[in-house]
Amino acid sequence: MEGGAKERSNGENAMADARKEGSTDQCSSSCNGGYRLFDRKRSIHQIVGNGKVADIILWKKPWISISSIIIITAAWFLFEKTGLSFLTICSDVLLILIVVQFIRANAAALLNKQLKPVPELVVSEEMVNSTAATFRARVNSILMIAHEITLGKDFKLFFQVMGFLWVLSVIGNFCSFFTCASIGSIVAITLPALYNKYEERVDRYAGIIHQNISKHYKVVDQNVISRLPRSLKKEKAS
Repeated sequence: MEGGAKERSNGENAMADARKEGSTDQCSSSCNGGYRLFDRKRSIHQIVGNGKVADIILWKKPWISISSIIIITAAWFLFEKTGLSFLTICSDVLLILIVVQFIRANAAALLNKQLKPVPELVVSEEMVNSTAATFRARVNSILMIAHEITLGKDFKLFFQVMGFLWVLSVIGNFCSFFTCASIGSIVAITLPALYNKYEERVDRYAGIIHQNISKHYKVVDQNVISRLPRSLKKEKAS
């Protein structure tokens, strides 16, 4: 009898613990809302891929990532602070490389030395097709967004694009294009790795912000945006 009572009490305790765990999981899922930044369906690893670029962006090879940041910073300093144009610097660098390689090849022929084979720079058809397909998909998505905005169907998308263009306009008043490109490159190397490390915290706070913005947007939608088609219909009827 005592053994049966103990088994029953243990079973009840196990069921209570399971209910608590289920309630906490349900609470955490409801509190977080399952929100992921930018409403993405894939993880950072899947978005970035598994190639060399992913190794640099996610800092799987830290020395390469640090070297990339140093090179980008040096290039920004060279183009912005020296006052030389991009075409001039690229032409000078290519000229120096060609002259050095030409002298090296002729010197090796005179000294009867064999040079290391230079790798052939060939663009494969597969690379061209994949790049063209990616570019085509991005252009089509941009055109679809522009089509939705011109038809006036999605006001939320309209305000997002307007805000993004306004931010670009403000940034363009203070920075040049090359400075913006350099900052964007450094951000692309650092932010995905930081987000991948603190993904749960960022998604949790981003979900809270998204809920607050959605509440305010619903108020604007109910009071302003939802009345626009009615007013247009009244004007047409009159």
